[in-house]
Amino acid sequence: MRMKTRIIQAEHVDGAGQALDLLRSGELVAFPTDTVYGLAALPWDDEAVRRLYQVKERPEDLPIPLLLSDAAQLERVAVLSERCRALPGRFWPGGLTLVLPKTAAVSPAISRRPTVAVRVPDLALTRDLIGEAGGVLAVTSANISGEISPVTAQQVEAQLGERIPLILDGGRCREGVASTIVDCSVSPPLLLRRGAVSEADLRAVIGALRLV
Repeated sequence: MRMKTRIIQAEHVDGAGQALDLLRSGELVAFPTDTVYGLAALPWDDEAVRRLYQVKERPEDLPIPLLLSDAAQLERVAVLSERCRALPGRFWPGGLTLVLPKTAAVSPAISRRPTVAVRVPDLALTRDLIGEAGGVLAVTSANISGEISPVTAQQVEAQLGERIPLILDGGRCREGVASTIVDCSVSPPLLLRRGAVSEADLRAVIGALRLV
């Protein structure tokens, strides 16, 4: 369904309030993170999560990551292995996504697998918004699946304009590169995607690291 997409400045006095109202009503909202712009839904709203897949044209077998307001939210949605226990303290907030065994709180609409991807972004306005939304949001890059991950609000609009109601414009993303993804549900951990955190920095913390 086509709709008018509004772009408002993230620092607007009511920007976060408008975004929260839309999320709570089951809508999708795009906003900046430290890496790239993300497209969000409430993770407990299965219909909103399904809309994420539809809007992005994302294959249904690819889980939706969860962004957390802080590391204290992790135990609600995932189980951290002893081997990877040092990673959040070293790299969160930041550009590292961990794939972990999920808890019963995570709906199959988020992940049909026994695992879920989680991260705490290194951008205060994003963490604040996630916190106001309840501490956890389902967030994936704000693009059509397989296309370039956007680093500006205008790039989001070029791909998702008329598909979503609101884009919060926080300027160009600082990192401009997607997060590194490490699967910590296996031993040794598996580097699934290179990104904002280097392989060398990961090895310095956890030692052995398998490569895809």
